[in-house]
Amino acid sequence: MCCNDNNHTHEHHHEHTHTHSHDHHHDHDHHHHHDGCCSDDSHLSQDEKTLRVLLVHWINHNRTHQDSFLEWVDKAKNMEKEEVAVHIQKAVEFMEKANEMLIEAKKHM
Repeated sequence: MCCNDNNHTHEHHHEHTHTHSHDHHHDHDHHHHHDGCCSDDSHLSQDEKTLRVLLVHWINHNRTHQDSFLEWVDKAKNMEKEEVAVHIQKAVEFMEKANEMLIEAKKHM
């Protein structure tokens, strides 16, 4: 696959359940460098290939949860549950920090 071709798909499975629904949007940003136009990932182990996909998935997955959390921050405030809103907001901040770490990890792949 050429490095300019970001149109590829993959399968993924969840081993957890959700009591809510959300869409999974997968962006496959390619921030790594290639010596030539095209790259052959055949030298990578299956685990390394999987980890590349998972890092992107986790970042996007966390973002969908952050959106939901922020919605519930507002709802909690409307219910006059300020302490609940504060703690959910802190969770959002921790998720942002977690995403920063995942993005940094992705840069080193």
